[in-house]
Amino acid sequence: MALSNSKDLKLAVLIDADNVPYSNVKGMMEEIAKLGTPTTKRIYADWTKPNSNGWKGVLLEHAITPIQQYSYTVGKNSSDSALIIDAMDLLYSGKLDGFCIVSSDSDFTRLAVRLRESGMKVIGIGEKKTPNSFIVACDRFIYIEVLDGAIQKKKPKPATTADSKKPVEKPAAKALHKIDPSTIDLIEATIEDIEDDDGWAFLGDVGNLIVKKKPEFDPRNYGFSKLTPMLKSLTDILEIDERDSDKKGIKHVYVRLRFN
Repeated sequence: MALSNSKDLKLAVLIDADNVPYSNVKGMMEEIAKLGTPTTKRIYADWTKPNSNGWKGVLLEHAITPIQQYSYTVGKNSSDSALIIDAMDLLYSGKLDGFCIVSSDSDFTRLAVRLRESGMKVIGIGEKKTPNSFIVACDRFIYIEVLDGAIQKKKPKPATTADSKKPVEKPAAKALHKIDPSTIDLIEATIEDIEDDDGWAFLGDVGNLIVKKKPEFDPRNYGFSKLTPMLKSLTDILEIDERDSDKKGIKHVYVRLRFN
Protein backbone atom coordinates (compact mmCIF):
# COMPACT_ATOMS: atom_id res chain seq x y z
CA MET A 1 0.00 0.00 0.00
CA ALA A 2 1.43 3.32 -1.05
CA LEU A 3 1.34 6.38 1.15
CA SER A 4 -1.09 9.04 -0.03
CA ASN A 5 0.30 11.17 -2.85
CA SER A 6 3.43 9.00 -2.73
CA LYS A 7 4.48 9.79 -6.30
CA ASP A 8 5.02 13.41 -5.24
CA LEU A 9 7.08 12.60 -2.15
CA LYS A 10 10.71 13.72 -2.35
CA LEU A 11 12.59 11.22 -0.19
CA ALA A 12 16.03 11.06 1.39
CA VAL A 13 17.19 7.45 1.51
CA LEU A 14 19.68 6.91 4.34
CA ILE A 15 21.10 3.39 4.63
CA ASP A 16 22.93 1.87 7.59
CA ALA A 17 25.22 -0.58 5.76
CA ASP A 18 26.05 -2.41 8.99
CA ASN A 19 22.48 -3.70 9.12
CA VAL A 20 21.66 -4.36 5.44
CA PRO A 21 23.04 -7.08 3.09
CA TYR A 22 24.17 -5.52 -0.21
CA SER A 23 22.46 -8.37 -2.08
CA ASN A 24 19.07 -6.93 -1.07
CA VAL A 25 19.63 -3.36 -2.23
CA LYS A 26 18.12 -3.79 -5.71
CA GLY A 27 14.74 -4.95 -4.40
CA MET A 28 14.86 -2.31 -1.72
CA MET A 29 15.42 0.56 -4.16
CA GLU A 30 12.64 -0.73 -6.42
CA GLU A 31 10.30 -0.70 -3.42
CA ILE A 32 11.30 2.85 -2.48
CA ALA A 33 10.55 4.00 -6.06
CA LYS A 34 6.92 2.94 -5.50
CA LEU A 35 6.71 5.17 -2.44
CA GLY A 36 8.22 8.36 -3.83
CA THR A 37 11.20 9.92 -5.60
CA PRO A 38 14.56 9.36 -3.87
CA THR A 39 16.31 12.70 -4.37
CA THR A 40 19.13 11.88 -1.93
CA LYS A 41 20.67 8.43 -1.51
CA ARG A 42 23.45 7.90 1.03
CA ILE A 43 24.90 4.84 2.72
CA TYR A 44 27.02 4.85 5.87
CA ALA A 45 29.81 2.45 6.85
CA ASP A 46 33.50 2.10 7.53
CA TRP A 47 34.49 1.42 3.93
CA THR A 48 38.07 0.57 4.92
CA LYS A 49 36.92 -2.77 6.32
CA PRO A 50 37.44 -5.88 4.16
CA ASN A 51 33.76 -6.86 4.32
CA SER A 52 32.78 -3.71 2.39
CA ASN A 53 34.27 -4.94 -0.89
CA GLY A 54 31.01 -6.32 -2.27
CA TRP A 55 29.26 -2.94 -2.10
CA LYS A 56 31.10 -1.14 -4.94
CA GLY A 57 29.07 -2.47 -7.86
CA VAL A 58 25.79 -2.06 -6.01
CA LEU A 59 26.46 1.58 -5.17
CA LEU A 60 27.42 2.42 -8.75
CA GLU A 61 24.35 0.67 -10.17
CA HIS A 62 21.95 2.60 -7.96
CA ALA A 63 23.85 5.91 -7.69
CA ILE A 64 24.11 5.71 -3.91
CA THR A 65 26.71 7.96 -2.30
CA PRO A 66 28.96 6.16 0.24
CA ILE A 67 29.72 8.10 3.41
CA GLN A 68 32.88 7.10 5.27
CA GLN A 69 32.53 6.70 9.01
CA TYR A 70 35.50 5.25 10.87
CA SER A 71 34.96 2.81 13.72
CA TYR A 72 36.45 4.61 16.69
CA THR A 73 35.38 2.00 19.24
CA VAL A 74 34.93 -1.76 19.09
CA GLY A 75 31.40 -3.14 19.12
CA LYS A 76 29.64 0.16 18.42
CA ASN A 77 27.84 0.92 15.18
CA SER A 78 29.82 3.96 14.03
CA SER A 79 27.40 4.75 11.22
CA ASP A 80 24.61 5.81 13.58
CA SER A 81 25.86 9.29 14.49
CA ALA A 82 26.81 10.25 10.93
CA LEU A 83 23.42 9.18 9.60
CA ILE A 84 21.55 11.05 12.32
CA ILE A 85 23.55 14.27 11.78
CA ASP A 86 22.98 14.13 8.02
CA ALA A 87 19.26 13.49 8.54
CA MET A 88 18.92 16.64 10.64
CA ASP A 89 20.89 18.69 8.10
CA LEU A 90 18.62 17.43 5.32
CA LEU A 91 15.53 18.14 7.41
CA TYR A 92 16.47 21.79 7.81
CA SER A 93 17.24 22.13 4.09
CA GLY A 94 13.49 22.28 3.46
CA LYS A 95 13.80 20.32 0.20
CA LEU A 96 12.25 17.02 1.30
CA ASP A 97 8.86 15.51 2.08
CA GLY A 98 10.10 12.42 3.85
CA PHE A 99 12.87 10.04 4.82
CA CYS A 100 13.51 6.36 4.22
CA ILE A 101 15.72 4.98 6.99
CA VAL A 102 17.13 1.57 6.16
CA SER A 103 18.27 -0.20 9.31
CA SER A 104 17.30 -2.84 11.86
CA ASP A 105 18.72 -0.80 14.71
CA SER A 106 16.55 0.66 17.48
CA ASP A 107 19.03 3.55 17.83
CA PHE A 108 17.12 5.36 15.07
CA THR A 109 13.83 5.38 16.99
CA ARG A 110 14.28 8.90 18.36
CA LEU A 111 15.36 10.16 14.93
CA ALA A 112 12.18 8.78 13.34
CA VAL A 113 10.06 10.40 16.04
CA ARG A 114 11.83 13.75 15.60
CA LEU A 115 11.41 13.71 11.81
CA ARG A 116 7.70 12.97 12.09
CA GLU A 117 7.31 15.76 14.63
CA SER A 118 8.64 18.07 11.91
CA GLY A 119 5.97 16.91 9.47
CA MET A 120 8.13 14.43 7.55
CA LYS A 121 6.88 11.07 6.31
CA VAL A 122 9.16 8.35 7.69
CA ILE A 123 9.47 4.94 6.04
CA GLY A 124 11.56 2.30 7.72
CA ILE A 125 13.06 -0.74 6.01
CA GLY A 126 14.77 -3.49 7.95
CA GLU A 127 14.94 -7.15 8.85
CA LYS A 128 12.24 -8.91 10.85
CA LYS A 129 14.52 -8.79 13.89
CA THR A 130 14.02 -4.98 14.04
CA PRO A 131 12.88 -3.87 17.53
CA ASN A 132 9.25 -2.79 17.75
CA SER A 133 10.22 0.63 19.11
CA PHE A 134 11.72 1.63 15.75
CA ILE A 135 8.90 0.04 13.75
CA VAL A 136 6.11 1.96 15.49
CA ALA A 137 8.09 5.22 15.27
CA CYS A 138 7.71 5.11 11.45
CA ASP A 139 4.69 5.92 9.30
CA ARG A 140 5.30 2.63 7.56
CA PHE A 141 7.80 -0.17 8.03
CA ILE A 142 8.73 -2.76 5.39
CA TYR A 143 10.54 -6.01 6.06
CA ILE A 144 13.47 -6.67 3.74
CA GLU A 145 12.60 -10.37 3.68
CA VAL A 146 9.40 -9.80 1.64
CA LEU A 147 10.98 -7.68 -1.10
CA ASP A 148 11.53 -9.01 -4.61
CA GLY A 149 14.93 -10.64 -4.92
CA ALA A 150 15.56 -10.61 -1.19
CA ILE A 151 18.32 -13.02 -0.22
CA GLN A 152 17.27 -15.12 2.74
CA LYS A 153 19.84 -16.28 5.24
CA LYS A 154 20.69 -19.90 4.55
CA LYS A 155 19.87 -22.46 7.24
CA PRO A 156 21.92 -25.61 7.75
CA LYS A 157 20.56 -28.60 5.86
CA PRO A 158 18.94 -31.23 8.10
CA ALA A 159 20.30 -34.77 8.19
CA THR A 160 18.94 -36.94 5.39
CA THR A 161 16.22 -39.37 6.43
CA ALA A 162 13.50 -41.34 4.69
CA ASP A 163 10.94 -38.65 5.52
CA SER A 164 13.19 -35.88 4.21
CA LYS A 165 12.70 -37.16 0.67
CA LYS A 166 9.08 -36.03 0.74
CA PRO A 167 8.27 -32.77 -1.14
CA VAL A 168 8.89 -29.79 1.10
CA GLU A 169 6.28 -27.06 1.17
CA LYS A 170 7.70 -23.64 0.26
CA PRO A 171 7.74 -21.00 3.03
CA ALA A 172 5.45 -18.69 1.04
CA ALA A 173 2.92 -21.48 0.62
CA LYS A 174 2.95 -22.18 4.35
CA ALA A 175 2.28 -18.51 5.07
CA LEU A 176 -0.60 -18.36 2.61
CA HIS A 177 -4.00 -18.04 4.33
CA LYS A 178 -2.38 -18.34 7.79
CA ILE A 179 -3.35 -14.92 9.02
CA ASP A 180 -2.99 -14.59 12.77
CA PRO A 181 -6.03 -13.72 14.92
CA SER A 182 -4.65 -10.32 15.94
CA THR A 183 -4.36 -9.27 12.27
CA ILE A 184 -7.91 -10.45 11.57
CA ASP A 185 -9.10 -8.40 14.55
CA LEU A 186 -7.21 -5.40 13.15
CA ILE A 187 -8.87 -5.80 9.73
CA GLU A 188 -12.34 -6.14 11.25
CA ALA A 189 -11.90 -3.14 13.56
CA THR A 190 -10.58 -0.99 10.70
CA ILE A 191 -13.54 -1.80 8.46
CA GLU A 192 -15.91 -0.92 11.31
CA ASP A 193 -14.09 2.40 11.80
CA ILE A 194 -14.79 3.65 8.24
CA GLU A 195 -17.80 1.66 7.01
CA ASP A 196 -20.82 3.47 5.55
CA ASP A 197 -24.43 2.96 6.67
CA ASP A 198 -24.59 -0.33 4.75
CA GLY A 199 -21.35 -1.61 6.25
CA TRP A 200 -19.20 -1.14 3.11
CA ALA A 201 -15.69 0.36 3.28
CA PHE A 202 -13.46 1.34 0.34
CA LEU A 203 -10.50 -1.04 0.20
CA GLY A 204 -7.94 1.74 -0.35
CA ASP A 205 -9.09 3.55 2.78
CA VAL A 206 -9.01 0.29 4.74
CA GLY A 207 -5.42 -0.36 3.70
CA ASN A 208 -4.24 3.15 4.53
CA LEU A 209 -5.83 3.08 7.99
CA ILE A 210 -4.40 -0.36 8.80
CA VAL A 211 -0.88 0.91 8.04
CA LYS A 212 -1.47 3.93 10.29
CA LYS A 213 -2.44 1.58 13.10
CA LYS A 214 0.29 -0.99 12.38
CA PRO A 215 3.21 0.43 10.33
CA GLU A 216 4.72 -3.01 9.58
CA PHE A 217 1.49 -4.38 8.06
CA ASP A 218 2.12 -5.75 4.58
CA PRO A 219 0.13 -8.48 2.73
CA ARG A 220 3.46 -9.96 1.63
CA ASN A 221 4.16 -10.86 5.25
CA TYR A 222 1.32 -13.39 4.92
CA GLY A 223 2.17 -14.70 1.46
CA PHE A 224 -0.08 -12.38 -0.58
CA SER A 225 1.07 -9.96 -3.25
CA LYS A 226 -1.53 -7.30 -2.42
CA LEU A 227 -4.33 -6.50 0.03
CA THR A 228 -7.18 -7.49 -2.32
CA PRO A 229 -6.29 -11.21 -2.63
CA MET A 230 -5.52 -11.29 1.09
CA LEU A 231 -8.99 -10.07 2.00
CA LYS A 232 -10.61 -12.25 -0.67
CA SER A 233 -9.14 -15.26 1.12
CA LEU A 234 -11.17 -14.35 4.22
CA THR A 235 -14.52 -15.28 2.66
CA ASP A 236 -15.82 -16.67 5.94
CA ILE A 237 -15.83 -13.22 7.56
CA LEU A 238 -15.73 -10.72 4.67
CA GLU A 239 -17.77 -9.81 1.58
CA ILE A 240 -16.09 -8.22 -1.42
CA ASP A 241 -17.85 -5.96 -3.95
CA GLU A 242 -16.06 -4.79 -7.12
CA ARG A 243 -17.74 -1.73 -8.63
CA ASP A 244 -17.19 -0.04 -11.98
CA SER A 245 -15.35 3.28 -11.93
CA ASP A 246 -15.25 6.20 -14.37
CA LYS A 247 -12.17 4.67 -16.00
CA LYS A 248 -12.64 1.70 -18.30
CA GLY A 249 -11.25 -1.51 -16.90
CA ILE A 250 -10.71 -0.04 -13.42
CA LYS A 251 -12.71 -1.46 -10.53
CA HIS A 252 -13.25 0.06 -7.12
CA VAL A 253 -13.14 -2.64 -4.46
CA TYR A 254 -15.30 -2.42 -1.33
CA VAL A 255 -15.36 -4.76 1.64
CA ARG A 256 -17.68 -5.38 4.60
CA LEU A 257 -18.07 -7.78 7.49
CA ARG A 258 -20.45 -10.67 6.92
CA PHE A 259 -22.19 -10.30 10.27
CA ASN A 260 -23.37 -6.74 9.44
